[in-house]
Amino acid sequence: MGPHIRHIQRVHVQRVRYVRHCRTALVAALASVLLTPVPAVAATAATAASPRIPDGATTRRVPADTADWTDWHLRQGATGQHASSADPADTVTCQAPHAPDLAARLSQDIQAALSSRDGTVSVAVQDDSGLTCARASERQYDSASVVKVLIMEGLLRRAEELGRRLTQREETNVRPMIISSDNDSAVRLWADLGRSYLNDFLLRVRTSATLLGPGRYWGLTRTTATDQMRLLDVLTNAQSFLRTRAYGLKLLSEVRADQRWGVPAGMPQGLTAHVKNGWLPRATHGWRVHSIGAFTGEGRSYRIVVLSHDNPTMAYGVRTIERIAQAVHRSLGQGRGLGRDLTPETAISEESDGSAPYEPLPGWDEPEPDATP
Repeated sequence: MGPHIRHIQRVHVQRVRYVRHCRTALVAALASVLLTPVPAVAATAATAASPRIPDGATTRRVPADTADWTDWHLRQGATGQHASSADPADTVTCQAPHAPDLAARLSQDIQAALSSRDGTVSVAVQDDSGLTCARASERQYDSASVVKVLIMEGLLRRAEELGRRLTQREETNVRPMIISSDNDSAVRLWADLGRSYLNDFLLRVRTSATLLGPGRYWGLTRTTATDQMRLLDVLTNAQSFLRTRAYGLKLLSEVRADQRWGVPAGMPQGLTAHVKNGWLPRATHGWRVHSIGAFTGEGRSYRIVVLSHDNPTMAYGVRTIERIAQAVHRSLGQGRGLGRDLTPETAISEESDGSAPYEPLPGWDEPEPDATP
């Protein structure tokens, strides 16, 4: 072996050692930072941002309906997934035994709403007449603030099991947790309920793929559109095991105006929207933008769940969700007309809901081979 080859090998070994050293140091540094409790931040339009989001990293504003989104996407060097990919799981399938024409039309309308949108999107729809729609509804996502519905339901169920009303402390925390997406309140109730109780509650609901976030990181709970639909059913099903479900629905109907974007878009007049949203940018998969809602009134109800990530901005994700919602409300609205417009882009804050750290969490989603596929 010549001296030139031996020199190359020595350089290569030195580089490998240096890379390993850097990676070890980086993991140790991240662990010391990220295992520190997440600061609880009230998710207001002006103050919900995580302090660890790098300026300009994932909060770059682009028009929510920009015609040249693909060109912009390529200029940023991004690798998002187009919502209308050829993956069979990304096909919208609606079924309605008593209204096959409606189901076929709604399948086409939802698919059309997604046809020009990038990102990763899952959809679930259920109507009390038996209509169902699904698109990639078993795909997992970081839950962000939509997990607060689970926390609320668990709290109500525990009080029922103990044969009592909510305590003053519980009510003082559950209201702001839902109405203004307050994170301090979520931290307290998450700790009060405990992982064991919440896991038992998920078993009672028969969720199949919801995994509680590690430690106090409730915003990193992984969930699916199917499981979120099951959690909504706990609140809307007249035969639900949750006897105080009306109280939970009332809280969801009182969510503050600037957090009522998403699935209420296009809602017909005469219905009440019970909604909870989540909006979280992270270092991988861009913005998570989720919206779940139940719509009740005039002797009927239906539910819409849309979960998404790989969005370049919050506004882009919101617009994708609202296009889907418009299609659903138009089909299920029974000709009552659309009563709620799309949310103006200027009303979308581009601030995180503060429910999880921006960086991957060591031991949880770092590296992230399949955490949120």
